Amino acid sequence: MSEGLATGREEGEEDEAEVVSVRMRDEGNTAVMNSAVSITVFILLTTAIAIMTGVGAEVDVCASCHANATCEDKTDGTGGKVCNCMYGFVGNGRTHCQDKDECQLGRICGDHSTCHNTHGSYYCTCVSGYTPTNHKAVFIPNDGTYCHDVDECEVENICGEGGVCMNKEGDFSCTCQIGYTVQKGFEPFQPLRDKAYCEMVDCGAPPVVQHAVQLSPSNTHYGSTVQFGCADGFVWRNGVNTTVCGPDGRWSGPSLHCEAYCGPTPLLAHSQVLWENSTVVVHRCIKGYYSRTGSDMSVCDTTGRWQVATLRCREVRFGVRGLAMFNQRCLQWNTEAEHSGAREQYRVSFIGERLFDHSFSDSQRKLFSSAALHPVVCLNLQPATNYTITVTAQSTGDTATVTANTSIPVPSTPEVRYSEVDAHLPMLRLRRAPSTLDPICAYQVIVLPVEGMLVFDCGLSLLTRSSEQGGCRGEYVAAQLELRGLGTDVNFTLGNRQLYGQFYNAPLESGKDYYIILRTVCHWKQMRKQSCVIWAKALGASYASEMSALVTFGSIGVVGVLCIMGYCCSWFWKALIP
Repeated sequence: MSEGLATGREEGEEDEAEVVSVRMRDEGNTAVMNSAVSITVFILLTTAIAIMTGVGAEVDVCASCHANATCEDKTDGTGGKVCNCMYGFVGNGRTHCQDKDECQLGRICGDHSTCHNTHGSYYCTCVSGYTPTNHKAVFIPNDGTYCHDVDECEVENICGEGGVCMNKEGDFSCTCQIGYTVQKGFEPFQPLRDKAYCEMVDCGAPPVVQHAVQLSPSNTHYGSTVQFGCADGFVWRNGVNTTVCGPDGRWSGPSLHCEAYCGPTPLLAHSQVLWENSTVVVHRCIKGYYSRTGSDMSVCDTTGRWQVATLRCREVRFGVRGLAMFNQRCLQWNTEAEHSGAREQYRVSFIGERLFDHSFSDSQRKLFSSAALHPVVCLNLQPATNYTITVTAQSTGDTATVTANTSIPVPSTPEVRYSEVDAHLPMLRLRRAPSTLDPICAYQVIVLPVEGMLVFDCGLSLLTRSSEQGGCRGEYVAAQLELRGLGTDVNFTLGNRQLYGQFYNAPLESGKDYYIILRTVCHWKQMRKQSCVIWAKALGASYASEMSALVTFGSIGVVGVLCIMGYCCSWFWKALIP
């Protein structure tokens, strides 16, 4: 069979050589030679395959497979056997099959995993915090297994006593629940890596409450409750009688307030209880009494006995004695009290009337409080009024009355505008404001000649000038205008020969200057008040001079006109007569 194969190979080689020779001769260039080489290689490969096929029919292929290969039937339909490297190995199956490192093929195991290569195979494991979905320690991902997060919080008590587990991707952490505090670390912590742990809050011994005892057993951990009660001889007045251990390690409360029980509140003569809270009582004297000496406080001591106040209350004898008035508006009196600490309220009533004005009435009432032994109060009284004033002590009803007459004030001057006027029947004007004192007041028009040095006293009593008097030297009253019923705008003509009251308004002497003074006079009982203002200046002498000059210049003018007219007539006649 080997010889036949050799003969066939030689014949084939000769045919191919001839073909190549022919082509080389036809082509005659380097490209033809390259093609011949390629054809030769093809023929050799074809021949080798034919030889191997012939040999394979007789050689045992399976006996030539590599130790890490398996002999399997061909799958191409040609029949026969073939050597294939086993899973996990790569090679030709006969001469070599070497191990394949699957862990070098990228992320073959998937996320959160670790690849482990073995001889002819590999396997996968999950990193810490993750577990395979097939619930086994190792896996090969060709069955769909992958690594998913482990919920460590499903492990009972993984964070320890008082810990709260919080799961997160690939890990977990712990915090302490209310009533626990972290020890040897900080929150959040990981108990598998850290030394931190949670410890229950301990508030320590319960607080001590004054005059109280503990009723329930003492547990000092968070949330523990302790109850208290008042000791013997004391009563629970207010507040909370329990205390609770809080999350901050402190006891809340208690606000229990236990007071000694001393029995009924002590009473003092002529006093009343102002304030009390079962252990302290404050006393004060009743109305009509005042504190003379002693303490006003009673105290219940720890023995259950009252330390009674030493307050002594004495009767207040308020009176109104020696009521008197001073400065025409202030009152003062004596109270007859022995002590100035007590305050009394007084009622002051007064009624004022005027005999000259029956329509006038001033009735008022004032409440006045004072602790003085000699109280003083000042009132707002109207002028020129008769008052009846009554003072009453409110607590005792004691009353005193006094009468008083108020004086009149200096009257106000009216609104005038100073002017210089002709002495012949001058018209003077003023504007005034009505007052309740108008019935006792009047205006006096005073004529004051301008002679030498003038000195005028507004308070002087002046004479009148009668119609029979041929003349009057010095100042005089020309008129008196009663203010009762007088309007607000007043016009007065000086020297009109009229009587105004008892005063005659005589004409002014020609050739003299006068000052006209307006005096406001108020009379009431024995009192008189006045005020003055210069109203005008009447010019008499200057007026006469002006009139004389006017007559002189007028006469000269008339004579001049006559002379001119005479001259004109003379000239005219001369012109007419040739």
